[in-house]
Amino acid sequence: MKILLCFGTRPEAIKMAPLYHELKKHEAFEVIVCVTAQHREMLDQVLDFFEIIPDYDLDVMQPNQTLNGLSSQILSKMDTVLNDANPDLVLVHGDTTTSAMVALATFHKGIKVGHVEAGLRTYNKKAPFPEELNRQLTGRIADFHFSPTLKASQNLLSEGVKNKAVVVTGNTVVDALYLTLEKLENGFTNETIEYLKGKINFNNKVILVTGHRRESFGEGFENICKAILELSKNKELEIIYPVHLNPNVQETVYKMLSGFENILLIEPLDYPSFVWLMSKSSLIISDSGGIQEEAPSFNIPVLVTREATERDEGIKAGCSYLVGNDMSKIVDIANKLLQLKLSRETHPNPYGDGKASEKIVNFIKNNL
Repeated sequence: MKILLCFGTRPEAIKMAPLYHELKKHEAFEVIVCVTAQHREMLDQVLDFFEIIPDYDLDVMQPNQTLNGLSSQILSKMDTVLNDANPDLVLVHGDTTTSAMVALATFHKGIKVGHVEAGLRTYNKKAPFPEELNRQLTGRIADFHFSPTLKASQNLLSEGVKNKAVVVTGNTVVDALYLTLEKLENGFTNETIEYLKGKINFNNKVILVTGHRRESFGEGFENICKAILELSKNKELEIIYPVHLNPNVQETVYKMLSGFENILLIEPLDYPSFVWLMSKSSLIISDSGGIQEEAPSFNIPVLVTREATERDEGIKAGCSYLVGNDMSKIVDIANKLLQLKLSRETHPNPYGDGKASEKIVNFIKNNL
């Protein structure tokens, strides 16, 4: 059976990497990889770390590309890939433009689609934008739905997807996290990790910050930066902010947060360095979906700087706190959490047990 994995961004690559390696264990599968390179540099770092060499690279990333321009490129270029590879099944991931356009192109060719991380919903098409509709579109096209949680599967069933086409697997990001931690425990290091070891005072509590969502551009990021400035007045805190490459993020963050002693602005981190730093943190402030899923494995709380999240299992479990870009709410909840003696004991992660890839492969073997 010929299976084509398609992805284009760093988060997709992280979450598809363990599935790729699980599929490769089985002689019954011919595994092919296509990357759109919707993100280029950050994608390549993940491919290198997880030792994945793509069979096809669409290389679609362009400076200041529009969503429509990106979509048209992917849709057009996938024709050649699908004609050449002629797969029996195409696996896409999550909620990116790559996921939606590859699924659509695959549907046009009459080839079956499997959707990894299926069924997450906010039912607000503007939050997250454009990810919510990307995920819904992919869900309407997909033939098989690999849901990370029971709630995600229930969303699909309520939308009319047949029960036999949906399987709850957990999230493959937890698989990727465990693979990475194993490498780190076995002595993996790099220049970035060594740099951070010398730069950060780990006697203080570390706050890790990330942000990239389009809906926060402008005033939203300004409010988040104001909250960080307020928190930085506590000199027993170290605030580390790997700044996303998007100019809309960089302009605001560097303008407002440069030059403060306990705020370290750095370039985006490669995945193993980020996992290493996350494991050393006391609190995370982020709009990332993946971080909401990863942090519970470290028992680290996340302040989610979004108005809505499709990952509310973490909210209900007390792993995450939805704060939007409300400066006072960010500061108040951060200070309350930092004052607690946070247990380092790991509680069950609501997003999975590290065996999602195995469950997906077993479903494919037994049902296709």
